[in-house]
Amino acid sequence: MKKVFNGIVNFRATGFKKQVLAVALCLSASVAYIDSTVAASPNQNPPSLKANAPQVYVVKRGDTLWDISGKFLSSPWRWKEIWASNPHVKNPHWIYPGDKLLMCTLDGRPLIGVDEGDGCDGIIRRHQGGTSLKPQVRVESLNNSISVIPLQHIKQWLEHSIVVSPESLTNIPYILGATDNRVITGAGQTVYARGNGLVVGQRYGVYRQADPYMFVDAKGKKYNAGLELVEVASALAVAGENDIATLELTDSYNAEVRRGDYVLPQYENDLPSLFYPTTTNEVTSGGKVVRVQGSIGTAAQHSVVTVDRGRLQGTKPGQVFSVYQQGEVVRDPKTKEAIKLPNQQIATLMIFKSFDQLSYAYVLESALPIKVGAEIQPPAMSNN
Repeated sequence: MKKVFNGIVNFRATGFKKQVLAVALCLSASVAYIDSTVAASPNQNPPSLKANAPQVYVVKRGDTLWDISGKFLSSPWRWKEIWASNPHVKNPHWIYPGDKLLMCTLDGRPLIGVDEGDGCDGIIRRHQGGTSLKPQVRVESLNNSISVIPLQHIKQWLEHSIVVSPESLTNIPYILGATDNRVITGAGQTVYARGNGLVVGQRYGVYRQADPYMFVDAKGKKYNAGLELVEVASALAVAGENDIATLELTDSYNAEVRRGDYVLPQYENDLPSLFYPTTTNEVTSGGKVVRVQGSIGTAAQHSVVTVDRGRLQGTKPGQVFSVYQQGEVVRDPKTKEAIKLPNQQIATLMIFKSFDQLSYAYVLESALPIKVGAEIQPPAMSNN
């Protein structure tokens, strides 16, 4: 259940569910951002298989879904179109280390599924809704299933960073001070927060404001598209009197707590559970990379970046985009004109966390360094 806390959406403070991160292909209807309309059109060419795509692949520990998809497809984000689900099991799309994936063919299109001992005949039969010849019980830890991307590469931004509108921080509780007049504090110490709404017994996150996202509109006027808040600690409210609450810091995250830091309810996070191809009418065109996280330079494979497209522009976690570098301007040797060369596709990224106007994205692959200002576009679907 969601609650509104002084203008900021508050998710029930149940903590981050690591088992969600293990979901490899959770396409069930219970996941809100998954849309059945992404299935391939009968008039669309099937995904192109790589020339060296294996007929059989045994899933290994350490694999990711993107890695596995890339072994079979020229465009890994089209994996859903060739994956054979099994509707007779509770989680038909999870795959685990040791699973044997078979390359099959159905109606002239590639189909990949988990071999249960009956080969492609069984994979196709189960995919079409037939029952398994040999019902089996399988007990697996959720943490063993294949993740979309390595969690450690995005953990900081998935768990401890949010972007909010500037006006949403009005009247938000903030750190007033600490015991012994300490300027900075960390886990195991006590701090005091001022502001209404803090409830004794509830857990909170302590956030520090980072640089705002400042853009220029069509009229040349600057505006603030969002404030980035980075969680520096977790805290438990242990006492309260009037508008002063006593907080015990339980965890620290790469920084100390300082006076003026904001106190917000903790919320759950989700990792996208599939690669969700986009079309030009789903996300407003013209998106760009506007920040490289954790760096003042350029992004590369496994980097996290911020793009200037959010929920209001149609983004959803799991969407994949191609990244284009601006073409250079050269002088025509014959006419002496200044000619801009075409933009060059240099990388692929995936949205993993969306806000109103902005989103965090993970760089899945990159041929060249990605600079701030690089354009993002939905991947071309027709020739892949």
